[in-house]
Amino acid sequence: MKDLQLKIQIRECQMDELTSDEQFLVEKAIESTNNSYAPYSNFHVGAAIQLENGEVLPGCNQENAAFPAGLCAERSAIFAAGAQYPEVPITMLAIAARNTKGELTEEPVSPCGTCRQVLIETETRHGQSIRILLYGKRCIYVMEGIRNLMPLSFTEF
Repeated sequence: MKDLQLKIQIRECQMDELTSDEQFLVEKAIESTNNSYAPYSNFHVGAAIQLENGEVLPGCNQENAAFPAGLCAERSAIFAAGAQYPEVPITMLAIAARNTKGELTEEPVSPCGTCRQVLIETETRHGQSIRILLYGKRCIYVMEGIRNLMPLSFTEF
């Protein structure tokens, strides 16, 4: 038997340490939390993606009483990009959330397992990693590619 250790790399930083494009995308994700429809969880998630052509698309979670008919913020943005710009790669994704009190979360919030798998498929489809920014008031996590959150996956690239 052999133990394996998987290494991931996540950089922790503050807003002023981000590039202007990264700051802009985080702000768009924060704004998107205001468009969330979350009457059941009261957990409002916003996302924003930047495409290789410079377009920025928002996303937010949309809940439904017929669970799981709702959709996460990340997937709403990714699927909108796929519908509008199917051949244009996503270069960056930012995620932010508001808690049940309506306050931005103190700690960064990461994508659910389904969103992680969609991100893997998206990276595989376009043959490149997506820079991911996870916002929290205390800090922002920055990583190159979803495999830093899901190192073992269904597909390779």
